[in-house]
Amino acid sequence: MRHFLTRTRGRLRFDWTDWLSYAYLMVGLFTMFAPIVWLVMSSLKTESAISQFPPSFLPYSQKTVQVQGFDKPLPLFLTKTPQGTLQPMAQVRRIGIMATMVDPAAPEQTIKVNINDRTPINALQFAWGNYTDLFKKFDFGRYLWNSVFITVVATLLTLLVNSMAAFALSKYRFRGQKTVFMLIIATLMIPPTIVLVPVFLVINSVGLLNNLWGVILPAIATPTGVFLLRQYMLTIPDELLEAARMDHASEWRIYWRIILPLSAPALAVLAIFSVMWRWNDFLLPLIVLSQSEFFTLQLALNSFQGELNTQWNYLLAMTVITLLPITLVFAFLQKYITTGIAGAGVK
Repeated sequence: MRHFLTRTRGRLRFDWTDWLSYAYLMVGLFTMFAPIVWLVMSSLKTESAISQFPPSFLPYSQKTVQVQGFDKPLPLFLTKTPQGTLQPMAQVRRIGIMATMVDPAAPEQTIKVNINDRTPINALQFAWGNYTDLFKKFDFGRYLWNSVFITVVATLLTLLVNSMAAFALSKYRFRGQKTVFMLIIATLMIPPTIVLVPVFLVINSVGLLNNLWGVILPAIATPTGVFLLRQYMLTIPDELLEAARMDHASEWRIYWRIILPLSAPALAVLAIFSVMWRWNDFLLPLIVLSQSEFFTLQLALNSFQGELNTQWNYLLAMTVITLLPITLVFAFLQKYITTGIAGAGVK
């Protein structure tokens, strides 16, 4: 890995093309990951720290102090006193551009200063409560289970249905085979939003509204999956199937014991795609699920945004949690993507 990263076009020194390549890669890396890093750091800020301007990268929060005679802790400011000295003082109230300040050591004395004569005293503070409170204040466990159930079941059914269709289209010869395949590929040109109304009417007619199966079943057959698996299965020699038939193996046994194991790289690629599609799906669950107990994480995120108030600290923390599963799946299975796609393009 070190040898690969330090290779240069010039001999024993960096060529101008090396500098250009590394600069391009660094810009791409920053463009892709900077928003994610900012999201993670913002999810560890308190609600008041998120609304601070100008915003800070690290989760700094304003210090507070308990002053005698006041029920709640007061925010601390480095205040310029009338004598011209700087002194830590707590803010009692603010009216317009004037703020009433009090010395925590002498709470009986208050002064009024211009808000431009005081600077907030901040300290690095990680608000881990944004994550722990999700399970206390919201039905987060229910939303997580709904998303996991839909993703896992839909992915398994997608692999089964698409692999069976790809097996038939790649290893059987029948009239209209190419026509059927072209019709399946042609559905890629139809935007999903166009078929939302027919899908909703069908789901409603079979009684699957506000049912997790109403989100799973319409999405298990995908033209992308059929195309990917069919192209990969074309690389499997037909002689293997003929030898199995001579040994009196059934078509189901051939499919289960020969085709599926040999198509493992392509199945892994489709599994990654399916997990990303189902986990991030928002539009179909939005029209199928209207009761909160059936919400997925994506719908729960949308419900956090109220008309008058949005709890951004919880919204950001929940967003980070929704990113973790799909990130882990992609990190552990991404090596199969190039293998599966390269194998699918052989024929």
